[in-house]
Amino acid sequence: MVRRLDPAVEERLAAALETATSYFMGNADVQGAALALASRLDEAGIPYAIAGALALAAHGYLRVTDDADVLLTREGLAELERRFVAAGYERSGSKGLRDAQRNVKIDVLTAGDFPGDGKPKPVAFPDPAQVAERGERFAVLPLERLIELKLASGISAPHRLRDLADVLELVRAGGLPRALGERLDASVRPKFDELWLAAQGADPT
Repeated sequence: MVRRLDPAVEERLAAALETATSYFMGNADVQGAALALASRLDEAGIPYAIAGALALAAHGYLRVTDDADVLLTREGLAELERRFVAAGYERSGSKGLRDAQRNVKIDVLTAGDFPGDGKPKPVAFPDPAQVAERGERFAVLPLERLIELKLASGISAPHRLRDLADVLELVRAGGLPRALGERLDASVRPKFDELWLAAQGADPT
């Protein structure tokens, strides 16, 4: 006897497939929102760096996301809000924004804050003006700083285990060398080495 699939489950699957297809084709709303935000920040002269899942994609590991993470200074966030809130963006929480046209949440990470549990630790969000790598359309967190932040977050916050999985998958996708750990902050090197070794394992076929 064939069991009937719950229509709500089928609808969610169809929506997920549509979202993933749009994302992997490069024309999802979140990607459009990131492009528009980068353009506005560049035009306003506000230092920034794309972070989060979009930065993972820039460094070789593509996974679907529905929000855009951007690193700013507190002054940069204040200037962004002054210029663009009510002109395309809405506030969402204490630091977040929303692209009103595309209905995409923008999570703002502020330089000087600490990833994961938010408590002081050797790794903090850096000043984007000092670390961002620039291309023609984006400024992005460099690979080492992205990995450091992901590791510090996942180590300190049990609800952020996906950050550790992101590092493992980034190692796999990019074929990253074990020696990269030597360029990371000492507080996260052992976890990077652990994940690097785990990434070398093959799934059973």
